[in-house]
Amino acid sequence: MEDAEEKYKNLLAKQSKTLGAAVAEYRRRYKHDPPRGFDEWWTFAQENNVKLVDEYDLLMEDMAPFWNLTGEELRRRALQVGQLPSIDLVRINAGNIEDVRIEKAYKDTERGHRSLGFRRLLEKFAHKLPDMDFPINAKAEGRVLVPWEHRNFPNLTLQDSSGGIESMLGTNLSPDWKGQGSVWEAYRRTCPPDSAARRLYSSYRNPLSENAKVLFGPVPSAGDDFTFSPTLDDDFDFCQYPWAHYSQGHFFSDWRTIPVLYPVFSPAKAKGFSDIKIPSHYYHGQNKRYTYGWDSVNLEPKEVDDMEVPWEEKSEVIFWRGATTGGGSTPSGFSPSYQRHRFLRMASESNKANRTVVYADPPSSTNYVSAVVPVAKLNSDIMDVAFVSAVGNYPGGEEALRKDHRFGDAVPLGKHWAYKYLVDLDGMSYSGRFMAFMASDSAVVKATVYEEYFSDWLQPWLHYIPLSSSYAEIYNIHAYFSGASKSTLESANSTASHDTQKSRSVEGDKQLRRIARAGKQWKKTVGRTVDMEAYVYRLCLEYARLWADDRESMSFAL
Repeated sequence: MEDAEEKYKNLLAKQSKTLGAAVAEYRRRYKHDPPRGFDEWWTFAQENNVKLVDEYDLLMEDMAPFWNLTGEELRRRALQVGQLPSIDLVRINAGNIEDVRIEKAYKDTERGHRSLGFRRLLEKFAHKLPDMDFPINAKAEGRVLVPWEHRNFPNLTLQDSSGGIESMLGTNLSPDWKGQGSVWEAYRRTCPPDSAARRLYSSYRNPLSENAKVLFGPVPSAGDDFTFSPTLDDDFDFCQYPWAHYSQGHFFSDWRTIPVLYPVFSPAKAKGFSDIKIPSHYYHGQNKRYTYGWDSVNLEPKEVDDMEVPWEEKSEVIFWRGATTGGGSTPSGFSPSYQRHRFLRMASESNKANRTVVYADPPSSTNYVSAVVPVAKLNSDIMDVAFVSAVGNYPGGEEALRKDHRFGDAVPLGKHWAYKYLVDLDGMSYSGRFMAFMASDSAVVKATVYEEYFSDWLQPWLHYIPLSSSYAEIYNIHAYFSGASKSTLESANSTASHDTQKSRSVEGDKQLRRIARAGKQWKKTVGRTVDMEAYVYRLCLEYARLWADDRESMSFAL
């Protein structure tokens, strides 16, 4: 936590202070001039007190493959991909923002909320941008998976799309897989030829084997239950560890992926996908289900939610509520290993496993002791997690789903603020509640394999607590900050009462509150809607240069 705070302070301190410095930093990082309009973007950033003006490496990585296409080819592909199901086309035309209606051969049930959110983020500066089209992914999950050979040896694939989208994708443009492949089969082809994922036999490892948590979780230097994850798993290499894909639902999406480099703008992507990231529409403060402090009268967020609870009155229980979303059914039968299902079964009071819990005795000391504790008792002490609705298929049907997992009543978003620990888990893709959780006065414990537009702007262990996708260390996260639970003390045959132990975990509680406050401060200073607008503005400038025939003329120089 000390290292994280120092790292973030240094990041803020080194940001460019002048346009000249920003241009020089841009050239240093990316080896060419900024795009045309960079000076106006800089003015926008300064007027809106944008803190991180140089940190756009992830955006540049998203854009990099499209430099291999000509402007004409990119423009053609943007229009073509809009013909696919669940892709909405947003157009800037003479400074105006338009929806482009394309007659599609397949019924599309999406309502276009993501494209609506993107249009909102364009409103302040669209009049300064040249004409261009943005194909917006209407789905939460990533869509573009380009085979490794086609990314690294472009001559192996057709680069001229003038024959139409059928010439690029074939005539089978059905929106779902229909038994003719899966996301994982498409994903494997994005991996290097010598990777484990390309050696088919590696894909059949038992996904529920006990060793799974060793690789898909914290490095087990002191016992994987105790070793905390330094970062999120958004850089996890499924090509190297193909068996781990069983644990992530996005590999089982029913929606057919796109095996050609098309520009598709999506709210999040896992490693290996070629989508271009944009801020999620859930983050703009327009929806009471996803917005902290939603004012239903004025229809806008306010700084303190009506249901917020003072820190001292918050429960020390780990809280989560949500639907069973997490993956599709292609192929079927794998939903028990999806991320949310795994977490709920781990947190169940019928769990028959044991965990080694390490805690300081006394909490403020460096004297650590351990106890092997029945997980069922631990969960009874510190967990309050449940599904609130059943979505999708489950082996044995809903009856089996409800038997294997705890279900509870749906709760309003504001009920979450009564807890110090808020777990944030992936669904079919990213979690739409993350920004709301960060705005609250609670500490966020986040597990994800998805990269989002802000991933380089957040500092784990300062703004939130990263949780590995195995979840193995969550009991020791709780023990570190809140001290030993009642069942832990009982298992250790400790003579200290639970009340005594709690009264001695003051330092851990202060550290947890510091994370909660730092997360809230980040949301107020870096995670604002105007910061999302600054990100999209910068994205548009980069995209506009790629869109042009003469890209050199679309560069900016002092």
